[in-house]
Amino acid sequence: MAAIETEDLSKDFLVGFWRPRPYRALDRLTLSVGEGEVFGFLGPNGAGKSTTLKLLMQLLYPTGGTARILGRPVGDRSVKQRTGFLPENPYFYDHLTAEELLSYFARLFGLRGADARRRVSSVLDDVGIGSERRLRLRQYSKGMIQRVGLAQALLNEPDVVFLDEPMSGLDPLGRRHVRQIMLRLRDRGCTVFFSSHILSDAEALCSRVAILAQGRLVASGHLSEILAFELRGWELVVSHLSDEARAAIAPRVRSITALARGRFTIELPAEESPDRFLHELGSRGAQVVSLNPLRETLEDYFVQSVGAAESRQTGL
Repeated sequence: MAAIETEDLSKDFLVGFWRPRPYRALDRLTLSVGEGEVFGFLGPNGAGKSTTLKLLMQLLYPTGGTARILGRPVGDRSVKQRTGFLPENPYFYDHLTAEELLSYFARLFGLRGADARRRVSSVLDDVGIGSERRLRLRQYSKGMIQRVGLAQALLNEPDVVFLDEPMSGLDPLGRRHVRQIMLRLRDRGCTVFFSSHILSDAEALCSRVAILAQGRLVASGHLSEILAFELRGWELVVSHLSDEARAAIAPRVRSITALARGRFTIELPAEESPDRFLHELGSRGAQVVSLNPLRETLEDYFVQSVGAAESRQTGL
Protein backbone atom coordinates (compact mmCIF):
# COMPACT_ATOMS: atom_id res chain seq x y z
CA MET A 1 0.00 0.00 0.00
CA ALA A 2 1.22 3.48 -0.82
CA ALA A 3 1.72 5.73 2.21
CA ILE A 4 0.92 8.92 0.27
CA GLU A 5 -1.03 9.27 -2.97
CA THR A 6 -2.19 12.27 -4.93
CA GLU A 7 -4.12 12.26 -8.18
CA ASP A 8 -4.52 15.40 -10.30
CA LEU A 9 -4.18 17.48 -7.13
CA SER A 10 -4.62 21.16 -8.01
CA LYS A 11 -4.89 24.46 -6.19
CA ASP A 12 -5.95 27.87 -7.53
CA PHE A 13 -5.69 31.17 -5.67
CA LEU A 14 -7.51 34.34 -6.59
CA VAL A 15 -5.09 37.21 -7.22
CA GLY A 16 -5.77 40.84 -7.98
CA PHE A 17 -7.93 43.44 -6.29
CA TRP A 18 -10.48 44.88 -8.70
CA ARG A 19 -10.94 41.84 -10.89
CA PRO A 20 -9.56 38.78 -9.10
CA ARG A 21 -8.41 36.05 -11.44
CA PRO A 22 -7.31 32.49 -10.63
CA TYR A 23 -3.64 31.72 -10.29
CA ARG A 24 -2.74 28.01 -10.43
CA ALA A 25 -0.18 27.29 -7.71
CA LEU A 26 -0.37 23.50 -8.15
CA ASP A 27 -1.32 21.87 -11.42
CA ARG A 28 -2.62 18.27 -11.47
CA LEU A 29 0.01 16.69 -9.26
CA THR A 30 -0.01 12.89 -9.34
CA LEU A 31 2.39 11.11 -6.98
CA SER A 32 2.74 7.85 -5.09
CA VAL A 33 5.10 7.40 -2.13
CA GLY A 34 5.76 3.96 -0.67
CA GLU A 35 5.73 2.99 2.99
CA GLY A 36 9.05 3.38 4.76
CA GLU A 37 10.47 5.60 2.04
CA VAL A 38 12.42 8.86 2.34
CA PHE A 39 10.94 10.90 -0.50
CA GLY A 40 12.39 14.23 -1.58
CA PHE A 41 10.05 16.90 -2.93
CA LEU A 42 12.32 19.37 -4.68
CA GLY A 43 11.89 22.69 -6.40
CA PRO A 44 12.85 26.36 -6.33
CA ASN A 45 11.08 28.87 -4.13
CA GLY A 46 7.51 29.38 -5.33
CA ALA A 47 7.33 26.03 -7.11
CA GLY A 48 4.33 24.81 -5.08
CA LYS A 49 6.04 22.61 -2.51
CA SER A 50 4.56 24.24 0.59
CA THR A 51 1.15 24.46 -1.09
CA THR A 52 1.24 20.69 -1.62
CA LEU A 53 2.11 20.01 2.01
CA LYS A 54 -0.62 22.34 3.24
CA LEU A 55 -3.13 20.50 1.04
CA LEU A 56 -2.02 17.18 2.50
CA MET A 57 -2.37 18.63 6.02
CA GLN A 58 -5.76 20.21 5.17
CA LEU A 59 -4.46 23.66 5.97
CA LEU A 60 -5.67 24.40 2.44
CA TYR A 61 -8.36 22.69 0.41
CA PRO A 62 -7.84 21.65 -3.21
CA THR A 63 -9.47 23.18 -6.25
CA GLY A 64 -9.43 19.73 -7.86
CA GLY A 65 -8.04 16.23 -7.50
CA THR A 66 -7.70 13.93 -4.51
CA ALA A 67 -5.11 12.91 -1.91
CA ARG A 68 -4.84 9.93 0.41
CA ILE A 69 -2.54 9.12 3.34
CA LEU A 70 -2.16 5.53 4.55
CA GLY A 71 -4.98 4.54 2.23
CA ARG A 72 -7.53 6.98 3.66
CA PRO A 73 -8.65 10.52 2.77
CA VAL A 74 -6.42 13.24 4.21
CA GLY A 75 -9.19 14.52 6.50
CA ASP A 76 -9.66 11.18 8.28
CA ARG A 77 -9.15 11.58 12.04
CA SER A 78 -7.34 8.26 12.40
CA VAL A 79 -4.82 9.42 9.78
CA LYS A 80 -4.11 12.63 11.68
CA GLN A 81 -3.24 10.58 14.76
CA ARG A 82 -0.56 8.79 12.73
CA THR A 83 1.06 11.75 10.99
CA GLY A 84 3.56 14.41 11.99
CA PHE A 85 4.13 17.79 10.35
CA LEU A 86 6.90 20.38 10.51
CA PRO A 87 5.88 23.61 8.69
CA GLU A 88 8.43 25.71 6.85
CA ASN A 89 8.41 28.50 9.44
CA PRO A 90 7.21 27.02 12.75
CA TYR A 91 5.83 29.53 15.23
CA PHE A 92 4.85 28.60 18.75
CA TYR A 93 3.63 30.26 21.95
CA ASP A 94 6.89 31.96 22.83
CA HIS A 95 6.00 32.51 26.49
CA LEU A 96 6.20 28.73 27.03
CA THR A 97 9.30 26.61 27.51
CA ALA A 98 10.02 23.74 25.11
CA GLU A 99 8.94 21.27 27.81
CA GLU A 100 5.67 23.10 28.43
CA LEU A 101 4.89 23.37 24.72
CA LEU A 102 5.48 19.69 24.02
CA SER A 103 3.57 18.68 27.14
CA TYR A 104 0.60 20.60 25.75
CA PHE A 105 0.89 18.79 22.41
CA ALA A 106 1.30 15.46 24.22
CA ARG A 107 -2.06 15.98 25.94
CA LEU A 108 -3.65 16.59 22.52
CA PHE A 109 -2.43 13.11 21.55
CA GLY A 110 -3.87 11.59 24.70
CA LEU A 111 -0.65 11.24 26.71
CA ARG A 112 -0.86 12.02 30.41
CA GLY A 113 1.33 12.09 33.52
CA ALA A 114 4.55 10.10 33.52
CA ASP A 115 3.99 8.81 29.97
CA ALA A 116 3.79 12.37 28.63
CA ARG A 117 6.88 13.45 30.58
CA ARG A 118 8.91 10.49 29.32
CA ARG A 119 7.89 11.08 25.72
CA VAL A 120 8.60 14.82 25.87
CA SER A 121 12.02 14.22 27.40
CA SER A 122 12.81 11.56 24.81
CA VAL A 123 12.02 13.67 21.73
CA LEU A 124 13.86 16.70 23.11
CA ASP A 125 16.91 14.49 23.62
CA ASP A 126 16.54 13.16 20.08
CA VAL A 127 16.59 16.62 18.50
CA GLY A 128 19.45 17.90 20.63
CA ILE A 129 17.66 20.25 23.05
CA GLY A 130 19.38 19.91 26.42
CA SER A 131 19.08 22.18 29.43
CA GLU A 132 17.64 24.87 27.13
CA ARG A 133 14.33 22.99 27.28
CA ARG A 134 13.49 25.01 30.42
CA LEU A 135 14.02 28.37 28.70
CA ARG A 136 11.15 30.32 27.16
CA LEU A 137 10.93 29.92 23.40
CA ARG A 138 11.36 33.68 22.86
CA GLN A 139 14.97 33.15 23.94
CA TYR A 140 15.60 30.52 21.24
CA SER A 141 17.49 31.04 17.99
CA LYS A 142 15.87 30.13 14.67
CA GLY A 143 17.80 26.87 14.58
CA MET A 144 16.62 25.91 18.08
CA ILE A 145 13.01 26.70 17.15
CA GLN A 146 13.46 24.42 14.14
CA ARG A 147 14.59 21.63 16.45
CA VAL A 148 11.55 22.14 18.71
CA GLY A 149 9.35 22.05 15.61
CA LEU A 150 10.88 18.73 14.62
CA ALA A 151 10.33 17.41 18.15
CA GLN A 152 6.60 18.23 18.00
CA ALA A 153 6.37 16.50 14.59
CA LEU A 154 7.79 13.31 16.11
CA LEU A 155 5.98 13.45 19.45
CA ASN A 156 3.25 10.96 18.50
CA GLU A 157 5.70 8.47 16.92
CA PRO A 158 4.09 8.97 13.49
CA ASP A 159 3.90 6.44 10.67
CA VAL A 160 4.17 9.28 8.14
CA VAL A 161 6.00 12.55 8.73
CA PHE A 162 5.88 15.65 6.50
CA LEU A 163 8.81 18.05 6.78
CA ASP A 164 8.76 21.40 4.96
CA GLU A 165 12.36 22.63 4.54
CA PRO A 166 13.52 20.79 7.69
CA MET A 167 17.14 22.03 7.42
CA SER A 168 16.17 25.70 7.40
CA GLY A 169 18.11 27.77 9.92
CA LEU A 170 20.35 24.91 11.05
CA ASP A 171 24.14 24.98 11.22
CA PRO A 172 26.16 22.14 9.62
CA LEU A 173 26.09 20.04 12.81
CA GLY A 174 22.34 20.54 13.11
CA ARG A 175 21.80 19.55 9.49
CA ARG A 176 23.76 16.35 9.99
CA HIS A 177 21.78 15.60 13.16
CA VAL A 178 18.45 16.02 11.33
CA ARG A 179 19.64 13.78 8.49
CA GLN A 180 20.47 11.10 11.06
CA ILE A 181 17.01 11.43 12.61
CA MET A 182 15.37 11.05 9.20
CA LEU A 183 17.36 7.89 8.47
CA ARG A 184 16.40 6.46 11.89
CA LEU A 185 12.75 7.14 11.08
CA ARG A 186 13.16 5.28 7.80
CA ASP A 187 14.81 2.35 9.55
CA ARG A 188 11.81 1.92 11.88
CA GLY A 189 9.44 1.94 8.88
CA CYS A 190 8.24 5.55 9.01
CA THR A 191 7.57 7.29 5.69
CA VAL A 192 9.41 10.62 5.45
CA PHE A 193 8.17 13.17 2.90
CA PHE A 194 10.29 16.30 2.91
CA SER A 195 10.48 19.34 0.71
CA SER A 196 13.71 21.16 0.05
CA HIS A 197 15.69 23.24 -2.37
CA ILE A 198 18.94 22.02 -0.78
CA LEU A 199 19.85 19.30 -3.22
CA SER A 200 22.76 17.76 -1.33
CA ASP A 201 20.34 16.71 1.44
CA ALA A 202 18.18 14.88 -1.09
CA GLU A 203 21.21 13.14 -2.58
CA ALA A 204 22.28 11.98 0.89
CA LEU A 205 18.84 10.81 2.05
CA CYS A 206 16.35 9.95 -0.67
CA SER A 207 15.60 6.79 -2.55
CA ARG A 208 13.24 8.71 -4.86
CA VAL A 209 12.60 12.35 -5.61
CA ALA A 210 10.08 14.50 -7.45
CA ILE A 211 10.99 17.85 -9.00
CA LEU A 212 8.37 20.59 -9.10
CA ALA A 213 8.60 23.78 -11.18
CA GLN A 214 5.91 26.45 -11.50
CA GLY A 215 3.34 24.15 -9.89
CA ARG A 216 3.96 21.25 -12.24
CA LEU A 217 5.74 17.94 -11.78
CA VAL A 218 8.62 17.96 -14.25
CA ALA A 219 10.52 14.84 -13.19
CA SER A 220 10.42 11.99 -10.71
CA GLY A 221 12.11 8.69 -10.11
CA HIS A 222 14.78 6.73 -8.29
CA LEU A 223 18.04 8.53 -7.73
CA SER A 224 19.85 5.56 -9.23
CA GLU A 225 17.96 6.26 -12.46
CA ILE A 226 18.30 10.04 -12.40
CA LEU A 227 22.00 10.02 -11.55
CA ALA A 228 22.97 7.11 -13.78
CA PHE A 229 24.69 9.23 -16.40
CA GLU A 230 27.91 8.42 -18.21
CA LEU A 231 31.18 9.33 -16.62
CA ARG A 232 32.27 12.84 -17.69
CA GLY A 233 35.82 12.61 -16.45
CA TRP A 234 38.01 12.44 -13.36
CA GLU A 235 39.06 15.04 -10.80
CA LEU A 236 42.52 14.44 -9.42
CA VAL A 237 43.99 16.50 -6.56
CA VAL A 238 47.79 16.30 -6.18
CA SER A 239 50.55 18.05 -4.25
CA HIS A 240 54.27 18.59 -4.97
CA LEU A 241 53.62 18.81 -8.71
CA SER A 242 56.74 20.19 -10.39
CA ASP A 243 56.72 22.60 -13.33
CA GLU A 244 58.28 19.89 -15.48
CA ALA A 245 55.52 17.40 -14.61
CA ARG A 246 52.82 20.00 -15.29
CA ALA A 247 54.27 20.72 -18.73
CA ALA A 248 54.45 17.00 -19.54
CA ILE A 249 50.82 16.20 -18.74
CA ALA A 250 49.19 19.50 -19.85
CA PRO A 251 48.39 18.38 -23.45
CA ARG A 252 46.47 15.33 -22.19
CA VAL A 253 44.27 16.90 -19.51
CA ARG A 254 41.35 19.31 -19.61
CA SER A 255 42.66 21.69 -17.00
CA ILE A 256 45.21 22.17 -14.22
CA THR A 257 44.14 24.57 -11.45
CA ALA A 258 46.41 25.75 -8.66
CA LEU A 259 45.02 25.47 -5.13
CA ALA A 260 46.37 26.65 -1.80
CA ARG A 261 49.47 25.12 -0.20
CA GLY A 262 51.01 23.85 -3.42
CA ARG A 263 48.11 21.64 -4.40
CA PHE A 264 46.65 21.34 -7.88
CA THR A 265 43.36 20.06 -9.28
CA ILE A 266 43.72 18.16 -12.53
CA GLU A 267 40.64 17.31 -14.61
CA LEU A 268 41.11 14.24 -16.78
CA PRO A 269 38.91 13.29 -19.74
CA ALA A 270 36.80 10.16 -19.29
CA GLU A 271 38.80 8.19 -21.85
CA GLU A 272 42.07 8.67 -19.95
CA SER A 273 43.02 5.92 -17.51
CA PRO A 274 43.49 7.44 -14.05
CA ASP A 275 45.74 4.52 -13.06
CA ARG A 276 48.25 5.43 -15.74
CA PHE A 277 48.22 9.07 -14.61
CA LEU A 278 48.69 8.09 -10.98
CA HIS A 279 51.71 5.99 -11.87
CA GLU A 280 53.21 8.72 -14.06
CA LEU A 281 52.70 11.48 -11.50
CA GLY A 282 54.12 9.31 -8.74
CA SER A 283 57.26 8.66 -10.78
CA ARG A 284 57.66 12.45 -11.17
CA GLY A 285 57.50 13.05 -7.42
CA ALA A 286 53.88 14.20 -7.10
CA GLN A 287 51.69 12.98 -4.25
CA VAL A 288 48.06 12.06 -4.87
CA VAL A 289 45.54 13.59 -2.43
CA SER A 290 42.26 12.39 -3.92
CA LEU A 291 40.65 10.98 -7.06
CA ASN A 292 36.93 11.40 -7.79
CA PRO A 293 34.74 10.56 -10.79
CA LEU A 294 32.89 13.46 -12.40
CA ARG A 295 29.26 12.64 -13.03
CA GLU A 296 26.10 14.63 -13.47
CA THR A 297 24.65 15.52 -10.06
CA LEU A 298 21.11 15.96 -8.87
CA GLU A 299 21.75 19.71 -8.96
CA ASP A 300 22.60 19.53 -12.69
CA TYR A 301 19.42 17.56 -13.30
CA PHE A 302 17.42 19.98 -11.18
CA VAL A 303 18.64 23.01 -13.17
CA GLN A 304 17.96 21.29 -16.50
CA SER A 305 14.45 20.18 -15.49
CA VAL A 306 13.45 23.57 -14.08
CA GLY A 307 14.90 25.38 -17.09
CA ALA A 308 13.01 23.13 -19.51
CA ALA A 309 9.75 23.67 -17.61
CA GLU A 310 10.17 27.45 -17.64
CA SER A 311 10.93 27.40 -21.36
CA ARG A 312 7.74 25.44 -22.06
CA GLN A 313 5.77 27.82 -19.85
CA THR A 314 7.01 30.90 -21.75
CA GLY A 315 6.83 29.22 -25.13
CA LEU A 316 10.53 29.71 -25.88
